[in-house]
Amino acid sequence: APENLMQALEDLDYLAALDNDGNLSEFGIIMSEFPLDPQLSKSLLASCEFECVDEMLTIAAMVTAPSCFLHAPPGTEEIARTRWSRFSHPAGDHCTLINVFNAFKAATASPTHPGNTEKWCRDYFLSCSALSMAEVIRAELVEIMKRIELPISQPDFGSEENLLSIKKALLSGYFMHIARDVDGSGNYLMLTHKQVAQLHPFSSYYNTRRIPEWVLFHEFSISEGNSIRVVSEISPHLFAELVPQYYFSNLPPSESKDILQEVINHLAPVSATKEEQK
Repeated sequence: APENLMQALEDLDYLAALDNDGNLSEFGIIMSEFPLDPQLSKSLLASCEFECVDEMLTIAAMVTAPSCFLHAPPGTEEIARTRWSRFSHPAGDHCTLINVFNAFKAATASPTHPGNTEKWCRDYFLSCSALSMAEVIRAELVEIMKRIELPISQPDFGSEENLLSIKKALLSGYFMHIARDVDGSGNYLMLTHKQVAQLHPFSSYYNTRRIPEWVLFHEFSISEGNSIRVVSEISPHLFAELVPQYYFSNLPPSESKDILQEVINHLAPVSATKEEQK
């Protein structure tokens, strides 16, 4: 549909993938090297700047592969949630996916699990085929990074600095996927569409019953009960720091936008001082 095409072009423009003539920019050409959604390509490239490439490669592979979480058979839902809680990361679902992938890799390499990876996956209600596919996708992304000579930073997962860098890289690509809990009960109003959504049951926040106010989400699914999937908490200050101003100015009016505008206004003098120092 023409409106879908226009929306796609607008999104590419917001991601700095197009030049003033509507052709691919130099940045857009590099983004197009990756067989990923544009937002994910942008986040992966941003991770080079924020030195969290190893972690973003894992996240990109995990969200591109099918969901690794299996629907638990009736009566075993609580057991599944308990098993999944082993992987939960307080920073959100993106880091939880890194934990799942690393645990899968460890189980695959473990001498106590020779050829028994499928049983390990069943025990934790995880899809062995999805995790194996994520492993293949990640290896392909690493090859592309090497081919176009992009730096791959050393793993540093878990440090405070690394977690902040991951969120900055994600926000660089997914600033259009921000939602705010408007009533404290998990009703998330998306900034772009002003549509209300709930956390997907596979979210680590859903299992811990913790409801962050501001979140970045990977995708919105109408077919699964208007839910947002793969969600991580972010701060309004971090969003204000990384959002392109021309995207923000085009957002429809809302209470959330007013709150963010106040944060941007508060940060403006600081940004100006930094520019002067530069």
